[in-house]
Amino acid sequence: MQTLRNKMMLLLRGVNSDFIRYLDQEINWENQMTAIVGARGVGKTTLLLQKILQHAELKEVLYVKVDDLYFAENKLLDLAIQFEAKGGKYLFIDEVHKYQNWSQELKDIYDYIPSLKVVFTGSSILDIYKGNADLSRRVITYHMHGLSFREYLSMVTKETVPTFTLDDILNHRYQAWLLKSKVRPLNYYHDYLAHGYYPFFKENQFSDRLSNVTNLIMEVDIPQFAGLQVGTIHKLKSLLYIISKSVPFKPNVSKLSELIGVSRPVFSDLMIYLEKAGLIMSLKNPAEGIKTLRKVEKVYLQNPSLMNVIAEQSPDVGNLRETFIMNQLQVKHQVEASSKADFLIDGKWTFEVGGKNKKMKQIQGLEDAFVVKDDIEYGEGQVIPLWVFGLTY
Repeated sequence: MQTLRNKMMLLLRGVNSDFIRYLDQEINWENQMTAIVGARGVGKTTLLLQKILQHAELKEVLYVKVDDLYFAENKLLDLAIQFEAKGGKYLFIDEVHKYQNWSQELKDIYDYIPSLKVVFTGSSILDIYKGNADLSRRVITYHMHGLSFREYLSMVTKETVPTFTLDDILNHRYQAWLLKSKVRPLNYYHDYLAHGYYPFFKENQFSDRLSNVTNLIMEVDIPQFAGLQVGTIHKLKSLLYIISKSVPFKPNVSKLSELIGVSRPVFSDLMIYLEKAGLIMSLKNPAEGIKTLRKVEKVYLQNPSLMNVIAEQSPDVGNLRETFIMNQLQVKHQVEASSKADFLIDGKWTFEVGGKNKKMKQIQGLEDAFVVKDDIEYGEGQVIPLWVFGLTY
């Protein structure tokens, strides 16, 4: 255990706490067991280490990565028992999906060591309710997203950028802040689209790093979860590239399954895996009555940065705009397809998205409808700047 603690201390030395992610304030860190799930690269490990640094008594805290050689001969449950016996109160477990019997041992830790607070991270493709043991009654789950445009602005400008509710945005309350602020968001917006969703944007060779992250998801995470063969992994990559170059992508299951050489059921499974793993988003039609199965109207890559890298820096601009607004709003709101325009938000607001010369014709006669325009700094009436939807979290 001392070796694990020494490794934790080495990691803590390299942690920068100048900026803390949005999720830190939303998590109840005093829950007996907490899960933080999210795609690779969105900052789950950094969040854990930053939280550990906030503890006054580090001897009460232990951080472990379950792919450490220690766990080749030792069980997670045994470690938890020993740690609690020595006065441990908070156990942070990173990348729990890499531990073979994770769900059963977490269940045992919860049941037999109720005084120990456990926080664990896992891949977004991990279904914590379908492991070998039922954790649904025991764990509180939080989903971690990548950087919002607001968080990116705060990091690069060192200025505190406030969050705004959707109601604030639609009533132009963001303008009071914008008039007083030294930050000019449009000066940073296109850089954010290119690389700002991932906290490692400051590191060298960002595109190569993001490509590596994406490959690991498709070559390791998804195959481990779904038991895919090597040939199917290549089809996953082909499908992702097709989506990135679309205008935007409207799935034709028969045509696409034939194009990439899989059956319709396998194609549908691949789409589910890509979405669970945090690589794509599905825009569905609103539910009608008690129907639970909804038609997928459009499919987007999960975020603009991913789109820029996979589409080789030449994404369709209309697709990029829609990807940005859906990616930012889905964190706090229900985003669905609109029969009249591009998006229906929370079953109430209708959005039509376009460039700065977009006309109002599409939303004429509609209540609670807005035109969202790219490349404008301020809005008025039913016209809202696109960038401002990046300030919602």
